Amino acid sequence: MKVSREQMAENRGRILSEAARLFRDKGFEAVSVAEVMKAAGLTHGGFYGHFASKDDLIAQTLAHALADDRSTGDLDAFLSAYLSPAHRDAPATGCPTAAFASDARRQTPEARAAMAAGLAAQIDRLTATLQSEGVPEARGAAIGCWSAAVGAMILARAVEDPALSDDILAQTKTWISASLKP
Repeated sequence: MKVSREQMAENRGRILSEAARLFRDKGFEAVSVAEVMKAAGLTHGGFYGHFASKDDLIAQTLAHALADDRSTGDLDAFLSAYLSPAHRDAPATGCPTAAFASDARRQTPEARAAMAAGLAAQIDRLTATLQSEGVPEARGAAIGCWSAAVGAMILARAVEDPALSDDILAQTKTWISASLKP
């Protein structure tokens, strides 16, 4: 039975969404193509109708996940949500930059290009927000703010001590907020 273009596009979107969730949660190497296809509710045999290889899936998943803009334009609200225990405790559905950044350097040039494009887009969105709030040298501030927030999320997820993890998030939010005041 032939699948319509619309159904193919829907299946592809489902594969990319499930791959993003699984890769965020377990990492690129720990997730198999069969696991992604099963999570998407599809057979393993259909994979190659959508992707040339697992490397292709990784690159396209990065592009897909990083294109999902969840920012609101309100920096304080964004930082409060981003640097929160709830976000820290939900890596499978959280920030793809924090989940993928350290592993992206070991991926194909296509995957690294998708990571770079997603990072550049996030910095551009944050720059626009900071410009609208009158922050001087908004682009530099955006790079510093985003780097600190992502780094804090990675560190907060890496430690087993809940008090230290919470402190990393809270102190980073305080530091970013104070550094952006004129």
